[in-house]
Amino acid sequence: MKNVGIVIVSHSAKVAEGTADMVRQMVGEEVPLAWCGGNADGGLGTQVGEIMEAIDRAWSDAGVAILVDLGGAETNSEMAVEMIGEPRSAKIVICNAPIVEGAVMAATEASGGASLKEVVATAHELAPA
Repeated sequence: MKNVGIVIVSHSAKVAEGTADMVRQMVGEEVPLAWCGGNADGGLGTQVGEIMEAIDRAWSDAGVAILVDLGGAETNSEMAVEMIGEPRSAKIVICNAPIVEGAVMAATEASGGASLKEVVATAHELAPA
């Protein structure tokens, strides 16, 4: 069975790529991983189309956990999941967790073959109460 995929969505392309680099160095290649960030002009922002493409790159039949940095990233990720539609959208969860720590811990959990529910729970444990 394939491991749960991880998508990192940040308003900054550099933050998204740097977080993905940390995940790869700490977890390796066992987890499908994709990231996106920034707007079309190279500034800060997120784009629904790029989020959809990132979900495709990290797709796993085990599911995909999305880590986001700010409210706009969460809103655009929700729109991307909605546009992807059923049945795939039922296997995609947006995590409310710190993006760097959440991505590393979620990927660590996923690399051990954990379910989407377990991966999301691990990321959510890091969220401030």
